[in-house]
Amino acid sequence: MALDKITSVTGKGVYVPGSDVDTDRIIPARFMKCVTFDGLGEYLFYDVRFNEDGTEKNHPLNDPQFKDAAILIAGSNFGCGSSREHAPQALYRYGFRAVIAESFAEIFFGNCATLGVPCVAASAQEIKGLTAAVDADPSTEIRINVENRRVHYGEESFAVDIPESAHDALVHGRWDPIGELLEGAQATEATAKALRYMAS
Repeated sequence: MALDKITSVTGKGVYVPGSDVDTDRIIPARFMKCVTFDGLGEYLFYDVRFNEDGTEKNHPLNDPQFKDAAILIAGSNFGCGSSREHAPQALYRYGFRAVIAESFAEIFFGNCATLGVPCVAASAQEIKGLTAAVDADPSTEIRINVENRRVHYGEESFAVDIPESAHDALVHGRWDPIGELLEGAQATEATAKALRYMAS
C-alpha cells in the first residue's frame, strides 16, 4: 500500500510557549519504558502539565478549549536535547499532526518527518500573529499547505520553510523509509534473485 501524500494539514492549533523546549520536557524519560509507542500521548509534557499528586497545572494542553488541537505552535529550537524518538511519537499519539515553530532541532525534525508529521518554520512575528488569533478564538482553523509552503488562518497567510528533502518526501508519499522498503519487497526479491552470488 502506498504511503499517503501529505500535501496539507488542517486543524485547530495550540501554542506551547518557550524556546529550547527539549525532548525530556516533551516526554520525560521515566515514561520511555515501553515495548511499543502506544499510550505515550498520555504523558506528553507530563511534568509541566501535572503536579506530583496528578492534579493539573496551568498549561495550554489542559485547557478544554484546546482539547482537539491538531497543530502545535512553538518557539525556537523546538525538540532539542536527546534524540529520543519517543518525543515525536508522543506528539503523534496525543493527536498532533503538524508543528509550526521558529526552528527545530535537526534530529527531532527528522523523526517527525518519518512519522509523516510536517514541521514548518516561521518567523517570530508570524507565530506571534497566529498565536494571538488562536488565543482569541481557539476554534480558528489553521491550514498548513505543505506543498506550497504556506500557512493560512482566517484572512491571513504567511510563508513557511521546510527543507527540500522533507518537503519532497511528504508531498510525494515517501516519508517512511521502512514503509517504502516493505512496499518494494517484490522488486527487492527480484533483484536479489538476479544476482549470481545470491543463488543457492
